[in-house]
Amino acid sequence: MVVVLGPNRYGKAETRVVQVTRHGDAHRVKDLNVSTTLSGDMTEVHLSGDNSAVLPTDTQKNTVYAFAKKHGIGAIEDFALLLARHFVGTQPAVRHARVAIEEYTWERNGSNGHSFVRAGRETRTCVAHVDGSGERVVSGLRGLVVMNTTNSEFRGFASDEYTTLTETRDRILATEVAASWRHAYFPTYWDKSHETARWALLAAFADTYSLSLQQTLYAMGSRVLAECPEICEVRLSLPNKHHFEVDLSHFGLDNDGEIFFAADRPYGLIEGTVLREDAPDAGPAWE
Repeated sequence: MVVVLGPNRYGKAETRVVQVTRHGDAHRVKDLNVSTTLSGDMTEVHLSGDNSAVLPTDTQKNTVYAFAKKHGIGAIEDFALLLARHFVGTQPAVRHARVAIEEYTWERNGSNGHSFVRAGRETRTCVAHVDGSGERVVSGLRGLVVMNTTNSEFRGFASDEYTTLTETRDRILATEVAASWRHAYFPTYWDKSHETARWALLAAFADTYSLSLQQTLYAMGSRVLAECPEICEVRLSLPNKHHFEVDLSHFGLDNDGEIFFAADRPYGLIEGTVLREDAPDAGPAWE
């Protein structure tokens, strides 16, 4: 039997870095969770324990902190690319760097400029890859909870002897959006691109008369592609957050679509990809 080393990588996961920028009394907070992953000529460390090609994960962590100070933190895509380029450009053994970042939003609390409250918004995400074949970035978000209280129905579905679900012409449609999108080219302003894509997701969800969550998913991805020419592919994961009308007849009460039970599990999970027909090859962008 012949045993060989397969694909491998290593890195520092979830380095938490918070940058406070002080402009007089008006402060700004950037709160990130950064994960770095490196791969390349790492055969010997696995086979013989030779660490000469290994940049310690502690060094990767320290680089995140040092770069936050030296370069500041703007758009997370720029910061991810900065780190990935550094690791590939300065370590001969490193052929591929992957940097994934989550950003948590803080909003001002009051008017004094230095008090903040953690926002209830979704988490912004990005993954940047840098290697000899080029640079790729996937941006996105997760935890974006949305709900339509009407303009959604579900009927005409397949059924068998185990089907108990009744058709409906009017239902609550709610989901928690996890979306990621791949760039055909890098936008001039990452923040503007992100906000436009986010707006497109929300607008499509609100505007679509939904016959199924699958149809809504396609409408959301299509709207992002229509509004953001720099984006060539959108991936969506949409759990169906079911809302069931509560039977109040036991109490002598009618329930005309007013009182619902919000079920957390089990739930339908709708996932799909919408992309331009001429989208370039993704390579390792989604890894």
